[in-house]
Amino acid sequence: MSEMKKIKNLKEFSTSADRFEGANLLCPGCAHSIIVREVLNATNDDLVLAASTGCLEVCTAVYPYTSWDASWIHIGFENGSTAVAGAEAMYKALKTKGRLKQPDRNPKFIAFGGDGASYDIGFQWISGCMERNHDMMYVVLDNEVYANTGGQRSSSTPIGASATTTPAGKISYGETRNKKDMMGIMAAHNIPYAAQVAPNKWKDMVKKIQHGMNTEGAVFINAVSPCTTEWKFDPKDTMHLTDLATDSLVFPLYEIIDGHELNITYRPKNVVPVEEYLAAQGRFRHLFKDEYKYLIKEWQERVDKNWEYLNRREEARV
Repeated sequence: MSEMKKIKNLKEFSTSADRFEGANLLCPGCAHSIIVREVLNATNDDLVLAASTGCLEVCTAVYPYTSWDASWIHIGFENGSTAVAGAEAMYKALKTKGRLKQPDRNPKFIAFGGDGASYDIGFQWISGCMERNHDMMYVVLDNEVYANTGGQRSSSTPIGASATTTPAGKISYGETRNKKDMMGIMAAHNIPYAAQVAPNKWKDMVKKIQHGMNTEGAVFINAVSPCTTEWKFDPKDTMHLTDLATDSLVFPLYEIIDGHELNITYRPKNVVPVEEYLAAQGRFRHLFKDEYKYLIKEWQERVDKNWEYLNRREEARV
C-alpha cells in the first residue's frame, strides 16, 4: 500500500472542487448524492467512474445533461463493476506498453451501484472483480430496496420491511428474510480492504475512502443510504435516520483488512434501541401492531448478537 495521505480537514473537504454537480433529479433528501460527493471530495486524484443502472444513474445522466465532471461510464444494471474493471485493465496495459500520453497521471477507478445492482443482479460480476483483485473501488449505495424500479425487495431488504413485492398486510409482516451479509461475503474474497460507512460520520467515511484509494487492489465499500421514498420518512430527516442506523448498531461502522483483520471504527456513546430506528420509518409501521411486536424483540436480539460477534472478531483478529 502506498503512503497514506493526510485526511482532509473539514474546510478542505467542504471546499473541494465538486466533480458531482448538485443539479440532478434525485429525490429531495436522497442520501445517494451526499455519499457520492463525500467519496469524490475525499481525493484530488483523477477519477474514472462507472455507475450501474439505478437511481443514481438515471437521475444524474439525463441526456443531453450530466452531473458528472469526471470520466464516467454507464453500461447496464449488472456490470458497473466490470465496466470500471475493464478501464482499469486497459490503463495498466497501456502503461506497461508505454502508450500513455501522460504516464505520470494515476487515476483512481470507482464503480457505484445500488443494493439491487450489487447484492443481486451484479453480484457475480462484483465477485469476479474482487476475486481478480482489480485495482478499483466498488461502492454500494445501500438503500435496501429497488427504489428506481418500483420499490421491490432486494436481498438487502431487512426482515419485516414492507416493499411492493413483500407488502405488509393481514397475512404478512413484509419481508421474511434477513439482510444478506455483503461485507462478510466480500471480505471472504481476501481483498485488501472492505469497509462499512455512513454519510453522517463524514470523517470516518472519508478516512476509509482515502485508505481505500491508497490501497493497491480491490476495495469494497458498503454505504447506508436512507431512501425517503421507500423508507417513508420526511426528506429533512435523512441525517437523523442515518444517525439512528449507526447509533442503534443496525448499521455498525467497521473495516476488514486483508479479509480477516476487523476494526470497529465507531462506538456510540449512547446506543439507541432498535425500536427507535424502526419507529422512524413508515416501512416498519405495521411491526408495532400487537401481532407483530415480537419481531421488534427479535430485531434487537439479532442486532445485539451481531455487535457481540463484531467485537469478538476485533478482539481475536481472526
